[in-house]
Amino acid sequence: MGDGGRQTPNSGQRSAVGGRLTGRVAIVTGGGRGIGQIIARAFAHEGAAVVVAARSSSEVEETAHILHTKGQPVLAVRTDISDRQAIENLVTQTIQAFGGVHILVNNAGMLGPIGPLVENDISLWVHTIEVNLIGIFLCCKAVLPHMQQQQWGKIINLSGGGATAPRPYFSAYAASKAAVVRLTETLAEEVREYNIQVNAIAPGAVNTRMLDQVLAAGTAAGATTSAEVQRQRESGGVPPEKAAALAVFLASDESDGLTGKLIAAPHDGWEVWDGSRISEVMSAPWFTLRRIDPYTLRPLVDQVK
Repeated sequence: MGDGGRQTPNSGQRSAVGGRLTGRVAIVTGGGRGIGQIIARAFAHEGAAVVVAARSSSEVEETAHILHTKGQPVLAVRTDISDRQAIENLVTQTIQAFGGVHILVNNAGMLGPIGPLVENDISLWVHTIEVNLIGIFLCCKAVLPHMQQQQWGKIINLSGGGATAPRPYFSAYAASKAAVVRLTETLAEEVREYNIQVNAIAPGAVNTRMLDQVLAAGTAAGATTSAEVQRQRESGGVPPEKAAALAVFLASDESDGLTGKLIAAPHDGWEVWDGSRISEVMSAPWFTLRRIDPYTLRPLVDQVK
């Protein structure tokens, strides 16, 4: 059962089969490679029907083939998430193929221009916002009417570096990822009455294609960032499976009641959160973007005493 005593989709089938996401339909944008592909594979392993969306036809087809060979229902849809019509087509195809949509993972994103803001290409800066922020807005807007009608849904947004601290020389990326978190918090409040939960994931320092872009940028990324990224590459970084496991948790009944939060996959100890801990997290401004002041700190200090 979800919040408010409402039946979650196909809960009887899910418990019978055993997968935490069996009977549910999930869209994963940016699912052709990297973290998105790992999330798509984790969802399929837990029994979900997965719709893989990305700009590259070859990448979505490759991911779909991987899932199909494991016997899972899958649909590959080439999608540019900065294109409103493409997103509407993605949702339409999903519903035609599987009869509904229960989970949306907004993973697609780009790094954008690297270097001092004054030197950034204006068109590329704006396009980064279109992909990283506006794309999430468009995807949410497209699926929400269906989730509201069924009185259930899970939306998971991927945030990242720059959301909670300044990230010089990556102004478009940092600004967009901080905006994603505030969009997550705001939308969570708007759709709470429909039994829809919206959360954001900070995946940590994962070795993705973006890492190569930062290294290729050299001094434009800043001396400190370049050194940190080189150490990350040498250490192997945070396994993407961490973010995928958190995504499964947030997409499942286990996270019911948890909404409007930014959760760091490698740091926040979410693996042991139960209903009691979720209630504690929701009762104070934990894992949210806030100005640090006495009004924010007091409830947090009181709760840990």
